[in-house]
Amino acid sequence: MFTGQSLIFGPPFLFPKNISLAKVSVVIINYNGRKYLEQFLPSILASTYPDMELVVADNASADDSLQYLASTYPAIRVITLTRNYGYAGGYNEALKQVDSDYYVLLNSDVEVSPGWIEPVIELMESDHHIGACQPKILSYHQKDHFEYAGAAGGWLDALGYPFARGRIFDICEVDQGQYNETAKIFWASGAALFVRAKLFHQAKGLDTYFFAHMEEIDFCWRLQLLGYSIYACPTSVVYHVGGGTLPKGNERKVFLNFRNNMIMLAKNLPLRESLWKIPLRIFMDFVSAFKSLFAGQLVYFMAVGEAHLAFFKWMFFKQKKSVFPDQRKAVLAGWYPHSVAWKHFVEGRERFDEIVGDKR
Repeated sequence: MFTGQSLIFGPPFLFPKNISLAKVSVVIINYNGRKYLEQFLPSILASTYPDMELVVADNASADDSLQYLASTYPAIRVITLTRNYGYAGGYNEALKQVDSDYYVLLNSDVEVSPGWIEPVIELMESDHHIGACQPKILSYHQKDHFEYAGAAGGWLDALGYPFARGRIFDICEVDQGQYNETAKIFWASGAALFVRAKLFHQAKGLDTYFFAHMEEIDFCWRLQLLGYSIYACPTSVVYHVGGGTLPKGNERKVFLNFRNNMIMLAKNLPLRESLWKIPLRIFMDFVSAFKSLFAGQLVYFMAVGEAHLAFFKWMFFKQKKSVFPDQRKAVLAGWYPHSVAWKHFVEGRERFDEIVGDKR
């Protein structure tokens, strides 16, 4: 059994003398993902960072994930959770049991390169105001394209629509090095999220009510309000399959995305902005829903309606903390003060740099 010491893989990486060697715990939430563990664990085990601990937290899988880990990788630490807590709750429960300097919240369907950890830790160790960071995320199936879940760093528009350097709605750009600079962003992808361990707990982790989807954006928003920066570090590259737990268009996925986005706005927007932005978002969401209905996508239409009903239920009956903060406590990086939907659907702009311009 694992005794709590770090697992060391590969040759040591030569950090600059002024960079201290921090312990990094790569933590994978697994739910019925044996095929992804089998496919992608070898690349993680080939990581060259000297002080890396690999942990798999199992969300009460019904497949043979645990048996596979026990027989094939008995040295990997496994945290067995009693039920499926989702992405947010699963990490909150698992990370209570992980002592480290940095956590890497890594999806099970991600392939990494051997030196993927070093550039991010070097960046974060050089500036202790960086609270979270992500690598460049490319598509596993189209390795010259950015991947939907984060691309080269997430942004948020004035109405709460997330987009990214290299991804506007469903359009993912070809990676031609156009976003290779290290940059402040609004949110780091939950597919490969580096975060300071102490800060994760100080910020009270992810919002368990979200279950999955949008929780990393909400978390990064809260980190910024606490005075920390979020960064993208494109010198680190990973490849993400995407849709590994819930496929695109899945009714549950649509529901969670719309519901959680509304909750996130209510939690983090000042009241004066919420009074007009949330009603406008509801209107725009239903425009999208009716467009899908006319296209024959009844499941999408129903999921959006259910999501908004669930949001109001949360507002009046579920939320236990105050919402609508009185004012922003920090200048938000990666915040686009206009509508990305207008720029894309009305003006026809498809690339991040066409929308944001030089504000990368």
